[in-house]
Amino acid sequence: MMKAWWIKSAGESMALELRNTAAPQPGPGQIAVRIRSASLNRGEFIAGHGLHAAGAARPAGFEAAGEVIALGVGVHSHAVGERVMGRCDGSFAEQGVMLAEEAFRVPDCMSWEQAACGYLVYYTVHDALIEQGRLRSGEWLLVPGISSGVGVAALQVAKALGAKVFGTSRSEAKLSALRKLGLDMGLRTALPDFVPAVMEATRGRGADLAVNPVGGSMFAGCAEALAFEGRLATVGYVDGIVRAEIDLAALHKKRLKLFGVSNKLRTTEHRIAACQAFARDVLPLLKDGSVVPLVDKVFSFERLPDAQTYMQSSSHLGKIVIRMH
Repeated sequence: MMKAWWIKSAGESMALELRNTAAPQPGPGQIAVRIRSASLNRGEFIAGHGLHAAGAARPAGFEAAGEVIALGVGVHSHAVGERVMGRCDGSFAEQGVMLAEEAFRVPDCMSWEQAACGYLVYYTVHDALIEQGRLRSGEWLLVPGISSGVGVAALQVAKALGAKVFGTSRSEAKLSALRKLGLDMGLRTALPDFVPAVMEATRGRGADLAVNPVGGSMFAGCAEALAFEGRLATVGYVDGIVRAEIDLAALHKKRLKLFGVSNKLRTTEHRIAACQAFARDVLPLLKDGSVVPLVDKVFSFERLPDAQTYMQSSSHLGKIVIRMH
């Protein structure tokens, strides 16, 4: 038996419950992991986000780092005792299972806490910036709400690619900290009023790529701020606004490309292919220290509800992590 947190939708909030459950066993193609740390992902804690069916409880958490303790049938890519990080459904628990293809050896330079947030946001950012966004050296990236986990990771990867980055945040202190990570231009605002500043920073051209982790409140502003043949990635909607108007004239004349970044409907085969691309393009940046996961605060396993409250306060910069005993 083991301890594990479960989560369910409770009206307009997400409720957590600590349970004693049977430890999961690895099936074919899976590995079992003793979890050392796990990171929070904002979407899981937003009621109505679509990650959880209303009223149905499920094991909480999506990402973890730990030691391999058992191999499922057919797994030859990992070994017992190996340090791994990756996608792990039900990661807020003492043990978990991962698909072998979605588990990566933890780089020697990374702590357990860093490894706990070394996959999902960078996997997401790979999709937004590289796979679909086609961001190139010298181009401008726009990220409203850049202090989020995805925002910080987007900044780090964009700078590694040689791009320039414009970001917004409610907090000048957070923008100041991100300037030390390479943020080229920052604007203190929580509104989609950043278009003039983007245009000034880009000398009237506009941003080549916008990554929007905020939601519908930022959609029109992002589209307006794009350059000719600009691209706009919708990553989430923490503002709860899932509808927005599209300026068809701008879409038409500027030849814009709008795309979504989500794993919700991806098949296992799609996810494995994306993992391979992540391993090719982003994992080397984590291994050589070019990109270092930014851990804002670490909570003990028993304090997951406190970590949830802290995340909902939007006080953090980067990622929030749960550490096991």
